[in-house]
Amino acid sequence: MADFTAADVKRLRELTGSGMMACKNALTEAEGDFEKAVEILRLKGAKDVGKRAERTAANGLISEFFDGSGDGALLEVKCETDFVAKNAEFIALADRLVEFAAKSGVESAADLLKAEIEPGKSVELLVQEASAKIGEKLEIGRFAHFKGAYVASYLHKSDPSLPPTTGVLVELDTENAEVAKDVAQQIAAMAPKYLTFEEIPAEVIEKERALAETKTREEGKPEAAIAKIVEGRVNAYLRDFVLLEQAFVKDGKKTIAKLLDENGVKVVRFARFKVGQS
Repeated sequence: MADFTAADVKRLRELTGSGMMACKNALTEAEGDFEKAVEILRLKGAKDVGKRAERTAANGLISEFFDGSGDGALLEVKCETDFVAKNAEFIALADRLVEFAAKSGVESAADLLKAEIEPGKSVELLVQEASAKIGEKLEIGRFAHFKGAYVASYLHKSDPSLPPTTGVLVELDTENAEVAKDVAQQIAAMAPKYLTFEEIPAEVIEKERALAETKTREEGKPEAAIAKIVEGRVNAYLRDFVLLEQAFVKDGKKTIAKLLDENGVKVVRFARFKVGQS
């Protein structure tokens, strides 16, 4: 019978990120030899790449990198379980990737995967190797890199025991750390999709207008009033998704637009990532 303890299983699990039963089986196969068990798990992970491709990476984290106040990046890196999400090796991988992405100048997650992070090794291959070692499907999600007058971020942990799962990057036209923090936290909490009404795609507006008109007619509103009612409902609905139109969470009497005007600051752009959400 293989000679190993529960502590050995725990240590192997922490080192590799593999499941408890996989660790027990590896130690049994290795007859208690810890290093051999590590190698068994890595080999098994490499063989299971095809199987993992069909699995869902719904957990993970948001990692950030800053190189001065005007240069910041966010990267979403996904895995299958929250156990791996808080694994030190997984976190280190995410931190390495977001720093590399920012410094290499890639413009998208697709470009990042193709980039050579080590001589003869792409980021995609590095992620595949990490996936084989850890034993879970790992994915690069969304990426944002802002360079401007002032860039700030906010990372939110929904669970104190886990790494951040929501991240915000915001660019202002002038430096103001307090406003940047307030706006970033607003974006994290209220999840706006657009900066201004002008950014909303026409097809989104038309779809909402059609729904509002159908609802209004079903309510039996007078024909002469329908157009005005529909427009009001569309604007009210879409206002929730426009950052500048949202009520400031710290002071509901003013909008974000008013907050910015009071401080002489403008938001140039923003990005919000929440793990598992598109």
